[in-house]
Amino acid sequence: MKLEGDTKLDYIDVLIRPKKSALSSRQEVNLERTFKFPNSNTSWSGIPIVAANMDGVGTFSMMRALGKHRLVTALHKHYDLDEYRAMDKEHTFFTIGIKDGCEEKLEQFIRKYGEPRMLLIDVANGYTEKFLNFVKEARKMAPTSIIMAGNVVTGEMTKELILAGADIVKIGIGPGAVCTTRVIAGVGYPQLSAVIECAKVAHKVKGFVCADGGCRNPGDVAKAFGAEADFVMLGSMLSGHEEGDQDIIEINGKKFAEHYGSSSREAMDKHNGGQASYKAAEGKKILVPYKGKVEETVEEILGGLRSACTYVGARRLEELPEQTTFVLVNRQLSPSI
Repeated sequence: MKLEGDTKLDYIDVLIRPKKSALSSRQEVNLERTFKFPNSNTSWSGIPIVAANMDGVGTFSMMRALGKHRLVTALHKHYDLDEYRAMDKEHTFFTIGIKDGCEEKLEQFIRKYGEPRMLLIDVANGYTEKFLNFVKEARKMAPTSIIMAGNVVTGEMTKELILAGADIVKIGIGPGAVCTTRVIAGVGYPQLSAVIECAKVAHKVKGFVCADGGCRNPGDVAKAFGAEADFVMLGSMLSGHEEGDQDIIEINGKKFAEHYGSSSREAMDKHNGGQASYKAAEGKKILVPYKGKVEETVEEILGGLRSACTYVGARRLEELPEQTTFVLVNRQLSPSI
């Protein structure tokens, strides 16, 4: 047994300190970035916010809505191959896992549509040799695809995945609103510290990271980018919208949508024929208020991000980390009157 003594931090533990800025308006902030990826040897430009590959979030309807703003959607894993005909390749990740049949699904996609522009290899536990080997094989199969792989929370595994062929490593174990890994397994890592530590390692080997989970509001998105995340993936913040293509539940005159983790009992019942006897569910289901169209939420997120950049003098999103100083806090909000 070993004990690391330094305190690790979540988004709720810090605020960004304002500083003198030459910017006079939020309109002066450019949120688009251009990336040159190390393993695919390709470039991509857009706003690096990604809708999570979850039921009710990673849908084709969400793809169409976010694509208008040059944001990205990671489609959930459960679409039939023919449905990908409608995919916007510039703003969409084709998502697979590593279970039996996933390699074949990638092969079938390539035969039908060519290499995916963006490929997400998504597992809950990115620390297995099987996962690492799958990433290596996927890189051979799709040499020019922008590959994102995860999830991990430590620098050493981030580096291994980039050297194995990933361009972007997805960071986060347990921070999501409907993830219960920290409670069920006792495993995880506070998200702000995970992003800071993994980004430092990734950038040394010319790779990138995507902060996945833990953002409850636009301010958290700004903190993730300030912590040197290159991409930020959102699940609960984008749940409950019309574009989630879910049934809407009405309770006492109020409308709700179901939001559940990809490792929840609900997801396993829906997609895997039930929960295996050797598994514990590491996700839960919640009801989120129905929010209507996602447009207003997107505008709020992007507006908050521009505001953060204005407060610290970052004219471009990629300048936000160098302009960010985090301060530790004992609370973020003033007490209610």
